[in-house]
Amino acid sequence: MSIETVGIIVIIAVFILMFLRVPIVLSMALPAFVGIMYLRNENVLFTAIDSVIWERSSNYTLSTIPLFVLMGQLLFAAGFTDDLFDTFRKFFGRVRGGLGMATIAASAVFASSSGSSLATTSTMGLVASKEMLKSNYSKVLTGGSIVAGGTLGILIPPSTMFIIYGMITEQSIGKLLIAGIVPGILLTLLFMLVIYICVKIKPSMGGEQIVETVSWKEKLASLKVNIWIICLFIVVMGGIYLGFFTATEAAGIGALGAFIIALLRRKLTWKVFSEAIFGTLKTTGFIFVIVMGAFLLNYVLTITRVPNLLAEFFIDANLSPLMFFILMVIMYLILGAIMDTLAMVVVTIPILLPTLISYDFNLIWFGVIIVLLVEVALITPPVGMNCFVLRGVVKELDLGSIFKGAVIFVIPIISLIFLLYAFPDVVTFLPNLIK
Repeated sequence: MSIETVGIIVIIAVFILMFLRVPIVLSMALPAFVGIMYLRNENVLFTAIDSVIWERSSNYTLSTIPLFVLMGQLLFAAGFTDDLFDTFRKFFGRVRGGLGMATIAASAVFASSSGSSLATTSTMGLVASKEMLKSNYSKVLTGGSIVAGGTLGILIPPSTMFIIYGMITEQSIGKLLIAGIVPGILLTLLFMLVIYICVKIKPSMGGEQIVETVSWKEKLASLKVNIWIICLFIVVMGGIYLGFFTATEAAGIGALGAFIIALLRRKLTWKVFSEAIFGTLKTTGFIFVIVMGAFLLNYVLTITRVPNLLAEFFIDANLSPLMFFILMVIMYLILGAIMDTLAMVVVTIPILLPTLISYDFNLIWFGVIIVLLVEVALITPPVGMNCFVLRGVVKELDLGSIFKGAVIFVIPIISLIFLLYAFPDVVTFLPNLIK
């Protein structure tokens, strides 16, 4: 049996195990173990584990993940969620569909400290759903607005997905984080536009119009709560952009800043701090074990040359870059409907990487495209995790209504993907300025 055939069998085995709901790390590691033992021997297996697992896991850059996760945990503990929603409710409340827009805007600001879509969805869901349902918003628009806003958690930096993608593709973490800023703002505005169009077409979706008058003095005063997060975001991202510190150092500064903010707001009890630490450990452990499994699988793919064969196939097929891009988007839309999003990324990126390079795609730009495709997967049935998370924290919303609302917000995400294909400079402009 040729080494290429072994590689293909390993890939097929990975997908079969995932579809059988075997834990993700086992789905990747077991076929990789068997493949290494077949191609080499037991001694090489342990050498591979030592060189791949140990060396990669001791990479200093990986410390970025727990530090950014801790930053989000501490800011959540500082109790910003209610205040954020209240701020944007004062600005958009009187507009038809304004509470939905406030949800999106508050989610975008919270995303700048969270790094997680699931965390953004669950925290904003508890606050926003109560206000929207009380104002007789349709369950479809309520659920859709919250889960769509939640997806911004992995696009607007800091983002754990960008960090994982950067580790796999060996791209600059700092440039990837900066690359998500402009697309994140654009997607926020597109989500708000979709809400505006929905309530224009069907006003009943926007519930009762709020007649409460809020003075500009009150609006501006409410912005004070956002200053904490915005200042921290500027320090962290601005420091990376200006070259004052690396992404890893920025994560440490962000975590320290969040700790100080929580102290100043008098929210940081010992119980809250311990919950933030344990929440960080749990999230980081889950991510690390999957990433390590992905590195081991990547080792097998490298020695079997399967990714290179795939690149040669597409080149020989004379597919245009646009045609290849469309096929790839379709592939990810299908995989996103049946696979865990993190597994989808760590399994497919090593396979596609040589092909992406052969088509001369900018890998920083492609990182943003991948995150947008992950966002679609997070809100589409049957495995849309944001939808299940929202259903878990808000019992008044049924899963059917949430999914119906979520599908509406797939349109702006797909639109932005092809907009960024047509105008890649929207993504690459800021990262290219970093030395």
